Amino acid sequence: MTNPLLDFSDLPRFGEIRPEHVAPALDGLLQAADAALARVTADDFPADYEALSRELDVATERLGRAWGAVGHLHAVADTPELRAAYTEMLPRVTAFHTRLGADERLYAKYKAIAASPSAAALSPARRRALDNALRDFVLSGAELQGEARANFAALQESMAALSQRFSEHVLDATDGYACWVEEAELAGVPDDVRQATRAAAEADGRSGHKLTLHFPVYYPVMQYAENRALRERLYRAHVTRASELGPAALDNGPVMRELMQQRQQEARLLGYASHAEVSLVPKMAQSPAQVTDFLRDLARRARPHAERDVQALRDHARRHCGLDTLEPWDLPFVSEKLKQAGYAFSDQEVKAYFPLPTVLEGMFRIVETLFEVAIRPDEAAVWHPGVRFFRMERGGSLVGQFFLDPYARAGKRPGAWMDDVRGRWRRPEGPTQTPVAHLVCNFAPPLQVDGRERPALLTHDDVITLFHEFGHGLHHLLTQVDEIGVAGISGVEWDAVELPSQFMENFCWEWDVVRRLSAHVDTGEPLPRALFDKMLAAKNFQSGLQTLRQVEFALFDMRLHAEPGREQDIQALVDEVRAEVAVLPAPPFQRFQHSFSHIFAGGYAAGYYSYKWAEVLSADAWSAFEEAADGTQGVLDVATGRRYRQAVLEAGGSRPALESFMAFRGRAPRIDALLRHQGMTAPETPQ
Repeated sequence: MTNPLLDFSDLPRFGEIRPEHVAPALDGLLQAADAALARVTADDFPADYEALSRELDVATERLGRAWGAVGHLHAVADTPELRAAYTEMLPRVTAFHTRLGADERLYAKYKAIAASPSAAALSPARRRALDNALRDFVLSGAELQGEARANFAALQESMAALSQRFSEHVLDATDGYACWVEEAELAGVPDDVRQATRAAAEADGRSGHKLTLHFPVYYPVMQYAENRALRERLYRAHVTRASELGPAALDNGPVMRELMQQRQQEARLLGYASHAEVSLVPKMAQSPAQVTDFLRDLARRARPHAERDVQALRDHARRHCGLDTLEPWDLPFVSEKLKQAGYAFSDQEVKAYFPLPTVLEGMFRIVETLFEVAIRPDEAAVWHPGVRFFRMERGGSLVGQFFLDPYARAGKRPGAWMDDVRGRWRRPEGPTQTPVAHLVCNFAPPLQVDGRERPALLTHDDVITLFHEFGHGLHHLLTQVDEIGVAGISGVEWDAVELPSQFMENFCWEWDVVRRLSAHVDTGEPLPRALFDKMLAAKNFQSGLQTLRQVEFALFDMRLHAEPGREQDIQALVDEVRAEVAVLPAPPFQRFQHSFSHIFAGGYAAGYYSYKWAEVLSADAWSAFEEAADGTQGVLDVATGRRYRQAVLEAGGSRPALESFMAFRGRAPRIDALLRHQGMTAPETPQ
């Protein structure tokens, strides 16, 4: 047990894991998993679900936990040594999973289980897991033969490496940029950002201020800097990251083309016309055409609102900001000015009321009330001093645990996400294993002010992000399914997986909730009702523009994956989609796709539409709480929370997402609630 990656007795020993542990641990775990695969595929091994699980699932789950710990550290605490260790093992881990998923003998065992009389006695969750496994064998090439089989395996390894390279290029391009400016150039930029950038310059032994492309620095400068040339400078750096307009070694253009070619080759080998068709097999949506119709319908509904948003921006820029033209690097700046003028508040004013400790305490109270659990600080080894660990209990029994890594820093992947450390599982060789999650954000860290640490302050958007990721965490942690393949978020259709996360965002717009998770950093006073009312009035500020932006990303993603050959000129496709959807022109040097990690290095290939698709579900689910609200509990109706928890969160992937939704709402989802919540009501309801 000297290698911490081989200790599965409890939580990962993050404080002890070193790059030199990676290869020896993974070598041993891969050998054990290969040996388990050989045993269960032997002729004399019974076609029995429990026997297979006891032998094979135990070995592969351990491999997954160890590799997950390495991948997590690669994402949140990257070093050259760890990256090298991860890169060395990635092809071998990928090759094993490719081999496992395409093993004809194992596929035959599962088919025999499904065809046996004992299949009728399987629990619904186990039957669902079995059905998913049979589907995934086909998608993993188990029915391929000869050269096609070998080509499929080679593609899996190559695509994994390309996705990793894409992600690393984005990280390195983001970390690799800095510019130094003097105090006078930061007129308008909030004090806390100037303090942070001054401290960053001092840490590098330089005077002035160090500006980077990390979101807690980049976006406030874009929002508040009066220096238009500085905004343009940062904007150009941000939208050309990892493209041919930057260092050649970090250009993701060739990576995207090769990755897309290989995804389409994989689809052809499986007998599909495009990667989009493959991607949709395990999703709620039935075809690429259904998705594009959904997106275009949403764009049609949003366009009039977006056009009004743009006209308001242009008018304000001309009349109040001295800008005869509205350039992309002016949008955050003019939008903030327009919002302040129209609603008389700024993000900086609001931010003072949302210290992270207060927000966390308030969010935990909501979850404790609505889902009948208790959340307490807990102890575990962590990878950075800013990481915290918590436990969730019900009736004194452990439900699950989670790590919270809230702050941006060098070596940490941008964005926010939830990932699993381990899933809930009634282990064949022991007791039920409780789930553990990672919740990762990139908020501005605490600052030292007059020799004292000032707590991290969140914008309201940051608060929404925290609630969003915690929603994913609840889906993982509150499951009552004991079958690991369909427990929690596992096995949930990808276009429904955002339902619980987007659902939680709604709490950030409820007065009775917000007043209890806010306290001014200096006075301790809760957010004033008058300020909240202004925020609420501004809730749908630019909702049309924001909807079209998401539709643009999703339509580009779906068309790229549904139209083989488009990878030869990805920029041309981007331009086509913009011409169809966008109401604001983009500059010719804009290369957003080169850092679009969701689809090139994440799980959203031909799936980015899932955010809007699931938003229909989450808005409709939230409307049940609005309907149940009364004068005492408001939306925190425990009975409704219990029904939602049992129908959606606890069921996890053990049944189709539509069944879970209908078990909660008693009917199919409708788009009306989404349009109403975003101020885009329309008289007709789509099919």
